[in-house]
Amino acid sequence: MAPVEPYAADLETHGSNGSVNGAYHQGKNSKNVEEWLPVTGARNAKWYYSAFHNVTAMVGAGVLSLPNAMAQLGWGPGVAVLVLSWVITLYTLWQMVEMHEMVPGKRFDRYHELGQHAFGEKLGLWIVVPQQLMVEVGVDIVYMVTGGTSLKQFHDLVCHDCKSFGLSAWIVVFAAPHFLLSQLPNFNSIAGVSLAAAVMSLSYSTIAWGASIHKGTNDFTSYDYNFTTTPNAVFKIFNALGNVAFAYAGHNVVLEIQATIPSTPEKPSKISMWRGVVVAYLIVALCYFGVAILGYWAFGNAVEDNILKSLQHPTWLIAAANLMVVVHVIGSYQIYAMPVFDMLESFLVKKVHLPPGIILRLVTRSLYVAFTCFVGVTLPFFGDLLGFFGGFAFAPTTYFVSSESRSYMYAGLIFFNKILTKHSFNLSVFQLPCIMWLCIYKPKPFGFSWITNWVRSSIHTIF
Repeated sequence: MAPVEPYAADLETHGSNGSVNGAYHQGKNSKNVEEWLPVTGARNAKWYYSAFHNVTAMVGAGVLSLPNAMAQLGWGPGVAVLVLSWVITLYTLWQMVEMHEMVPGKRFDRYHELGQHAFGEKLGLWIVVPQQLMVEVGVDIVYMVTGGTSLKQFHDLVCHDCKSFGLSAWIVVFAAPHFLLSQLPNFNSIAGVSLAAAVMSLSYSTIAWGASIHKGTNDFTSYDYNFTTTPNAVFKIFNALGNVAFAYAGHNVVLEIQATIPSTPEKPSKISMWRGVVVAYLIVALCYFGVAILGYWAFGNAVEDNILKSLQHPTWLIAAANLMVVVHVIGSYQIYAMPVFDMLESFLVKKVHLPPGIILRLVTRSLYVAFTCFVGVTLPFFGDLLGFFGGFAFAPTTYFVSSESRSYMYAGLIFFNKILTKHSFNLSVFQLPCIMWLCIYKPKPFGFSWITNWVRSSIHTIF
């Protein structure tokens, strides 16, 4: 390994509590565990790695539902919610980037390390790890289903006379390459996969808004609200807000992505990381605003919950878009799986004292892929199940209510369902940076930073 500056070496070998990480020694081939683990195994990433890793993590297939969200909210509120979400989540990412090296000589390479610094050694683990695992494992299971569904749709579109296979078979087909890709050692090694995924997300978004422009409007295009009753209006508005909420994601892996970027006192990692984040968010804006606004403009309140269903023709273009979704989801799966691999391998090596190596990696990661595939096959409605249990936690406070109030309650549960599916439990993940910022920096009460973070935390409690 090439020599590094003392400061950089200190950053490489110290955890959140400043103590030197344990190493696994074996004769002359002694190997530092941190240099073997997926998150900290390579520190030579460029700023553009950050850009396409973040695009892959953020721009998911949920972007295709944004025109439908606009149809439920209308032009004014819809655009306002899109812009507000973009600004808030960009600010949240900035906070995460800043907090990565907030303590001189240390790097918080993992979300739970920052949580431990903010809330304490034990409490930080209990606050962060369960939520992060729920997000990452839940998303990977949902991506198994999403990838299988898109493969099935692609097959059915291009081969009408072929024998039709069930969704379970296509989920297994989608899982197959992950057994190989999951053996790539660290974040930097999946850079090519992530780049392909980022290109695909930009491509199918471009197909969506480009085809919408080509289709244009007609005399039957209407932008009026199509609510029938007040409970129906509440249901649709909450559903739309949920669609927007889970469209903005990726915060769960920000610290882990930044951990791959080299850092020195003269050029801390936050400079390169933030440059990549800004580029990624410009691409996010192009994809999200283009698909949402132009899709709604072309189809009005008749737009489907997936704009590709509204477009329908030409068939080859929609089939290509579905295939692009598959490639994108392959990359997204790996981005969200890598921190899970890091947690599992760190536990097995540091706590169970298993020797790090190819065998450990092969068994651990293959079992993880098999697990997510198995759950996806047996519970293809896994995303809805997550939403049910998440929403069910709020139900006891509204058990004994009138029939109309139950409609409002159901709308609220659907809202939480949308938040907790596909990008599961991102509500809490968006709030955590605000709370950590308040705990660590302790801004002056009623100052700009104090008010901003309390307001944002309150918004995410409601939104």
